[in-house]
Amino acid sequence: MLFMEYLKEVEGKRVHDYVQVKMGKMTRAVCVAGPVIVGAGPSGLAAAACLKQKGIPSLILERADCIASMWQLKTYDRLCLHLPKQFCQLPLMPFPQNFPSYPTKQQFLAYLKAYANHFDIKPTLSKTVVSADYDHRCSCWRVKTEGLKKEETEYVCEWLIVATGENAEEFVPQIEGMDEFEGPILHTSSYKSGNMFCGKNVLVVGCGNSGMEVCLDLSNHNARPSLVVRDTVHILPQQMFGKSTFGLAMCLLKWFPIRVVDKFLLLMSHLILGNTAQYGLHRPKIGPLELKNLYGKTPVLDVGTLAHIKSGKIKVCRGIKQLAQQKVEFVDGKTENFDAIIMATGYRSIVPTWLKGSDMFCEKDGLPRKAFPNGWKGENGLYAVGFTKRGLLGASIDAKRIAEDIEHCWKASKTTQV
Repeated sequence: MLFMEYLKEVEGKRVHDYVQVKMGKMTRAVCVAGPVIVGAGPSGLAAAACLKQKGIPSLILERADCIASMWQLKTYDRLCLHLPKQFCQLPLMPFPQNFPSYPTKQQFLAYLKAYANHFDIKPTLSKTVVSADYDHRCSCWRVKTEGLKKEETEYVCEWLIVATGENAEEFVPQIEGMDEFEGPILHTSSYKSGNMFCGKNVLVVGCGNSGMEVCLDLSNHNARPSLVVRDTVHILPQQMFGKSTFGLAMCLLKWFPIRVVDKFLLLMSHLILGNTAQYGLHRPKIGPLELKNLYGKTPVLDVGTLAHIKSGKIKVCRGIKQLAQQKVEFVDGKTENFDAIIMATGYRSIVPTWLKGSDMFCEKDGLPRKAFPNGWKGENGLYAVGFTKRGLLGASIDAKRIAEDIEHCWKASKTTQV
C-alpha cells in the first residue's frame, strides 16, 4: 500500500520519468507498475510470460545487448540440450513438433526468440544492475542500473525477480604456474569448435557435461584431448530402453524412493556403459539423484565421450599440481606437454555483488539460502527464478509460482484502488 501511495504521488507530480542529482551525477528514475525482472535469459522470459498471461506488466533489465546472452555468446557450436525437449520448454508455449528430441543450440535460440515475440516481451537491453535495495519507508525496491555510456537509471518497483541464473560469470580456478604457461588458456565460454585445435594436445579441466562434450568435439576434430578428473563423477547413459534416462528416472520417482531409483540407474549404467572406474572415472558413494538433491551436482549424461575414452582417443588425467611453459605436472607425479588448456570449470552467480543484504545469499556459489528457504520466494516482494539447480524445468516451475503469488497482491491492490 505504501508503494501505491508513493506511485500516485509521483504520477500526480507528472514526474513518471524524472531526474535526480546525486553526488554530481544525473540519475534518471523510472517507476514500474509491475515487477522488475533482472535477466533476459530463459528464466526471465518465462517469468515475464507467466505474468503477462495474468495481465500483469513487467520490465526486464538485461546487461547484454540481446536476450539469452549466455546461449548466444558463450556456448560451443555442437551444443544440444542434454534433456528431452519436453523437460526444457518454457511455460505456455511448447517446442515446435518438428524439433528433434534434443534441440540444437541454434534451434533453442530460435525457440527463445519466437517465445519473446509471441508474448511481446521486449527487455530493456544494455542495462547492468549495479545495486538493488529495499526501501522500507515506501515499501519498494530501488534497482539502480548503468548503461553503455555510464548513464545511471533507478527503477522503482514493488516486486523484484532475480532471473540472472546460476551461471552468470565464468569461474576459473587459480593454478600454480598459470602465468608461465605459453599456450592459450581459455574458458569453455570462449570455446566454439575443435577446428582451431586440430593436431594439438589439449588439456580439458573439468569433467562435467561441458568438459566431456568439449573433449568429444576436440577428438572429432582430430585434436588429442586429455581430461582432468579431479573428483568422483556419475556418468549415466543419455537413454535407457529407448527413452531418456532423465524421463525414466522422473517416472520411477513417482513410485519408488530416491535411493531405490538410484540403485536401478547405477545397475543399468553398469550394464550399458561398463565399469567406468577402470578408466579413471570413479563414482561417488552417494547415488546420482541423491547427490543432485543434496549438493546440486549434476550427473554426466554420456553423448559418446565414454567410447572415445575407452578407445584411448581421450586420455583421463588426475588433478593438476602445477603448470610450466608447455608442461603440466599432475598430482600423481606424471608430466606431459600441452599446446592449450580449456577450463570447463563452470560458472557462478554474481547476485551477491548487487543485491543489497548479500547475507541472504551463500557467498560461495551465490545461491539463495536464508532469503529463499523454498528456493523461489523471499521477503518484501523478492523472488528468484532458476536457482534451484533443476535446470530449465525448475525455472519454469518457479516462474509459474511467482506469477501466481504476485497475482494475489496485484488483484488485492486493484480492488483497494477501486
